[in-house]
Parts: sequence; structure tokens; C-alpha cells
Amino acid sequence: MTSSDPAGTAARPPVEASLEAAVEHLLSLQSAEGWWKAELETNVTMDAEDMMLRHYLGIVEPGPAAETARWIRSNQQTGGTWSTFRGGPPDLSTTVEAYVALRLAGDEPGDAHMLEAANWIRESGGIEASRVFTRIWMAVLGVWDWEDLPVIPPEVMFLPARAPLNIYDFACWARQTIVALTVVMAHRPSRPLPFSVEELLSGKARSSRTRASIRSTAGRFAILDALLHRYERIPGWVLPKSLIRKAAVSKAERWILRRQEADGLWGGIQPPVVYSIIALDLLGYPLDHPVLQAAFRGIDGFTIRDERGRRLEACQSPVWDTALAVVALRDAGVDEGDPSLKAAARWLVGEEIQVRGDWAIRRPLLQSGGWAFEFANDNYPDIDDTAEVIMALRRVGGSAGPDGDAACERGVEWTLGMQCKDAGWGAFDVDNDSRLIAKLPFCDFGEVTDPPSADVTAHVLEMLAAERQVAPEVVNRASAWLWRQQEPDGSWFGRWGVNYIYGTGAAVPALIEAGAHPDDPRIRQAVQWLEQQQNPDGGWGEDIRSYVDDNWRGRGDSTPSQTAWALLALIAAGDAAAESTRRGVQWLVEHQTTEGTWDEPWFTGTGFPWDFSINYHLYRLVWPVMALGRYVTASSTASANSLTASRPETSG
Repeated sequence: MTSSDPAGTAARPPVEASLEAAVEHLLSLQSAEGWWKAELETNVTMDAEDMMLRHYLGIVEPGPAAETARWIRSNQQTGGTWSTFRGGPPDLSTTVEAYVALRLAGDEPGDAHMLEAANWIRESGGIEASRVFTRIWMAVLGVWDWEDLPVIPPEVMFLPARAPLNIYDFACWARQTIVALTVVMAHRPSRPLPFSVEELLSGKARSSRTRASIRSTAGRFAILDALLHRYERIPGWVLPKSLIRKAAVSKAERWILRRQEADGLWGGIQPPVVYSIIALDLLGYPLDHPVLQAAFRGIDGFTIRDERGRRLEACQSPVWDTALAVVALRDAGVDEGDPSLKAAARWLVGEEIQVRGDWAIRRPLLQSGGWAFEFANDNYPDIDDTAEVIMALRRVGGSAGPDGDAACERGVEWTLGMQCKDAGWGAFDVDNDSRLIAKLPFCDFGEVTDPPSADVTAHVLEMLAAERQVAPEVVNRASAWLWRQQEPDGSWFGRWGVNYIYGTGAAVPALIEAGAHPDDPRIRQAVQWLEQQQNPDGGWGEDIRSYVDDNWRGRGDSTPSQTAWALLALIAAGDAAAESTRRGVQWLVEHQTTEGTWDEPWFTGTGFPWDFSINYHLYRLVWPVMALGRYVTASSTASANSLTASRPETSG
């Protein structure tokens, strides 16, 4: 070992040297408390809406506004537009919100970059053609008429949990947003901008009211929306509306307050945070009220400042990142008793959820358990994190201690209790699959329900298959569900990662763990699909456009995380020695940075398929470590088996 080669990797085979350097870098990122957390990069709507929120509250500060503007400008594309993901097509609503935020920061409409943006917005239909949530912001800012928006009355709070269109029919992320919006839309606030944005209007009026046959769901919802608009026009002092509205708003207020998390936020995600702050402001909460002070401290905790400017994370992923890091390090051969893994195990055990959240509405008899995604969103543990944490804790054996074993057992029971009736698993809720919700007039952006997905179910199946106390019929039923989700071409859809490569990279290892044979024709079809998608450079990549265009299935620039997902499937299927696997591993080795990690500017994580994407900054490191570790192990095992098979027998 020399001073120029502190890790001593120069004399090692390239793959092992690459793995060792990556492990060293991953370990260097661990916090003193035992967790890992990297940035979750999203698009500039987070920052634009933060700017608009601060204008609404009257607290825009020149310094932070200039930092935010610098970040927003740095993401402007050729043609003056903004996208929802790197390299993606222009997005009208994102561009409208970015433009308004820059105006609030002091950019002038005559500036070249602003002229270009405004021209494109008008040519694309203007604010009139933007999505409902953008027009809600424009109404808050006095640019749009509340009357020309769909109605979300707070009276929806009175619908029982079994009634159609009740708030628990919405996915948890949408539910928290909708409840806060009912208060906002009941008050119809207007805090006009200090300037006009007429340059963003096309002049073509577009009503939010859908014109469709009364025989269709859309037509019936249009009639319902028209009736709700008439109800909204009844003066507030008229009985019984005044009494009903007051009680409904009060119930929504209590609901919001009860769900504020320990970090001051709501659900640990941006949309319900900003709308809850506006709702509470409308209800008379001053900015120095402890509830709002906690909320702003929470926002500060989601704020990143560097040379590129000021930006907000939509959410944070310490539990998810830590669980993946532990699994990756164990795959890479780090001993289960290593101090870093012991610290991570202790931290994960301490993050077990022991309170009842919204999931208990559908499962009132189920005992608490499981893990959430973030530091403090205890009201919303999720199935995906729970499965990954249990697998991580099982990998460190005794390092998790008896408390870890007990937490895992509770997590398994909670996960089993959250299984949907069709045998799959959603992310946060059970049987959250209403077909009506998505057809509501204001649901024109993102997923609003949480039905079972192949990737979440695969992670659960992989976890359950290794749990001895789980009955075989449970594993078999979950396997059957996952097999039914296989696409005709052999792949699986990825709900929470981009996309078919992610789904396939999760499903194949899970099914193998659950007992599927590598020679099963369905496994071979998945392997063949992956091999067909491999890029000429040896890596794999998939563009986010695959969510809306089948021509992009499995296609895109090679990325470290997506290459690793493909390799995990190939290695699990027994193809570690295949040429496609070797080339994929070689791609990772050749593209590793001198720091031991990989560059990945592309967005490979998914919030809402197509509509909202995420660049998990740890994905570029943790998944390759996992894949390279399993490759080295599989190659070593194959070599040992080959050596044993070639050794001549000796007589006793």
C-alpha cells in the first residue's frame, strides 16, 4: 500500500478494486448517528412555489430570493423553458411557475431569458392551458379567477371512510394536500402580485368545467362541479350553509394540526406543507405561532444552499438510504459486526414507527409497526421502506440485537396486515385503488391513489421469503400476484423507479428468492428483455418518457443506478458469467470517478410516473455497490465450484 494508493486497490483485480473504492466512499458518507442521507433533487416547482408562498405571506427576503432565482435560472433550457426532469420536454406549468418566481425575485419581463419564456408560454396556450394546481397558485396571486377552478369543499370532511370520494380514497400524499386545499378554496384568498403577468396569457379563455355526456363519469362530475359552484355562491351568512361550513372547516383544521409531524412538516413532502401553511394563515394563525414556526424550521431543514443557489428538497430519504446502504455494504462483504453497520442498525431500530397513522382507518385492529421514509413522518410508515429495513437488519444479524429482532417481527406482521385484497402491496395504504378519484376535475396532475405496484410487492416478497415464520402460502400468493404483473415482453412496470428496468430489477431477485428457478421460461424472458435493452456501451438506461411512450421502454443513456438494477436481475437469474453481465460490470468499472462514486445527472427515481421525477443522489453509489458486490460473490462461488468439480477424487 502506497501513499498514492491509500486503499491499496491498485494491485487488486479491477472489479474488486472498484468495489473497494466505492465501499470506502459510501462509508465516508455515513453520519455520526449512523444514518445515510443524500440529496433528493427534483424540478424547480419546489423553489418557485416556495417563492410564491413567501410572497403570499409577505416575507420575501432579497438575499434568499436572489439565491433561489440563481438556481431556477440555472435550470432553464434552450428555448426559455423548464422541464420536470433533466433533458425532458418543456413543461408548461413548470415554466409558468418558474417565470412568476423569477419576476418576484426581480427579473424583468424584458430580460432575454424572460422574453423567451413568456413567448413560449403564450404559444403553448398560456396560463389558461396550465394544470389546475398551477392555476390555483395563480388565483392565490390574484392572476386567475377562483370561479374558474374546480371546487373542493371542506364539507368533504364529513364523508365517512366507506363513502365514495371520502378523503381516505385519496393516496396519503394527495389526501394531505386536498384537506389543506379545502380550507384554502373555502376562503378564496387573493394576494395580488406587485406586477402584471398579462404576457403569460394567451387570451383564449379556458374553463375548468368539463363538457361531456351525462352518461360518462366525466360528465357527471362536471354536473357535480357546477352544483358545487352554485353552493359556493350562497352567501356565507346564510343558514344552514354557515353552520355546515364552519363545522367542516373546523374539522379540517383539527385534521391538519393532528398530522403535523415532529419536524414541523406534513407528511414530509412539499405540497401539503405549503397548502397547510396557507390554510392555517387563513384560519388566523400568526407567523409567530408555534405551529407555523415549526413549519418554517422544517422547511429550513429541507433547504440546500451551495454555489448553484438555494433549492428545496421535495422530501428526504434517510431511512430508505440507510437501509439500502446497509444491504449494499453487506453485499460488498463488509462484516456484519463492523462498527458502521452496528451504528446503522441501532439507528434503524430506533426509527421503528410505534404510533397509529392514517393506515389504521382501513386496518383498525392492526398493531403498529414498520418504518417511514424520512426522519419524522411517523404518521405515514410505508411498506417499501419497511421491507427494505427488515432485509437490512436481518443482514447484520446480532448487530441489531433483541430489539432489532422484535422490531422486525412487528414489521413483518404490520406488512402482512397491509396486504391488499388482490395479494399485492401499495406503498402507504391498503386497497387504495378508487377509480373515481382520478376522474375528479382537479386531478390533472400526478397519481392520486396508491394501488399495489410490482416494485413494492417485489421488495415485500423478497423480504417475506426469507422470514421463516411466514407461511409458504403467503409467499406463493404474493409470487402469483407478481407473476401476473409481468409484461408481455418479459419486463415489469416500475412505479417508484424509472421504469421497466427498475421493476424488472426488483421482480427477478424477489421471485428467485421466493423459489422460482432460474430456468423458468418467465425468468428467461425477463433476462432476454434486459439483454435486448443493453446499450452498445455495455450499460443500461431508461428515459422517463417510457411512462408515456412505449418506444422508450428500456431505452435511454446508460446510468449507474439503472445499470445496477439490470445487473441485479441478471445475477439473481444465474447469469453472472454471461457476456451481458460482464459488459455491464465493465461499464460500471470504467465510469467510476476518482472519488469512488459515479456521476448521475439523470433522474431515475419516480414520485408520480411521468409527472414528477427524482434524482436520488445516493442511487448512483448504493445500487452499483450492491450489484458489484453480488457479482464478485457470484463469480467467486462459481470459481470455487469449478475448482471443486475439476479436483480429482482421492480414495479414503
